[in-house]
Amino acid sequence: MLMDATHRRALDDLLQWRRDVRHFCTDPIAPDVLAQLRARMNRAPSVGNARPWRVVQVEAPALRAQIIASFETCNADAALAYDAAAQREYLALKLAGLRDAPVHLAVFTDVAVAEGRGLGRQTMPETLAYSTVMAIHTLWLAARAHNIGLGWVSIIDPQAVTAILDVPDTWSLAGYLCLGYPALSSDTPLLHETGWQENTDQPWVVK
Repeated sequence: MLMDATHRRALDDLLQWRRDVRHFCTDPIAPDVLAQLRARMNRAPSVGNARPWRVVQVEAPALRAQIIASFETCNADAALAYDAAAQREYLALKLAGLRDAPVHLAVFTDVAVAEGRGLGRQTMPETLAYSTVMAIHTLWLAARAHNIGLGWVSIIDPQAVTAILDVPDTWSLAGYLCLGYPALSSDTPLLHETGWQENTDQPWVVK
């Protein structure tokens, strides 16, 4: 299939409007929409076709409460890296939507995955983790196409999440994701709006 200008404009729109969402409405996401997002995530590329991502949809209130507690501990510790003024600025960013987002997904990489039979990762085994990140990015764009926001909670203890969810020892946490309809709509990143940091273009080095 040949892509045309319509496809390119649609892709540009998705890239422009993809945001790391932190403020969610509590409205649920319909099961059929979640199924479509899962199907699109499963189209992501992976090294040797290993498909190493493992997703846990966290629904139990008790488990969510433990995840939130882990985040709050890690977030408080992270704030200590800044001076007093910057701490206030940091804590005001509201770095998670864990309490409001209707869908929580813990995404792991199975580092002992049998699929792919090791193809493509003999010298760079980390490509398994890269494959999971590609799957997360695919989900991110697919969610945006459905007007659904995704927030990646990185201020969290991977070992704590692994223990809370009682997953196999070969699963390594890649990301804890919040999904839901955004409470705000903007094509400007939150960190731009708050004055935390602007984007800078990264040039390609030619040698």
